[in-house]
Amino acid sequence: MIGPLLRVAASAAAARSLRNAAHDAAMRAMLAIGAAVAIGVGVVCLTCSAYILLARSLDPAAAWGILGAFWGLAGLLYFAVASRRRG
Repeated sequence: MIGPLLRVAASAAAARSLRNAAHDAAMRAMLAIGAAVAIGVGVVCLTCSAYILLARSLDPAAAWGILGAFWGLAGLLYFAVASRRRG
């Protein structure tokens, strides 16, 4: 008599912990997506403002070249740090 009741209680506790874990995973995923969107918007705003400032004193092609070099170096630095962390 007590065995089936204990199984029901244990399955209810397991289901509750699974629901909590799923909620935590969904919340972390939403926070990661929000952070990625915020970083993307920041990159676009930084690039636009830097282009406007550079285009005032240089021609537009040079301004885009400088911005491309900056983001290229930023990407290389990121991948170098990321690969060092893994390896």
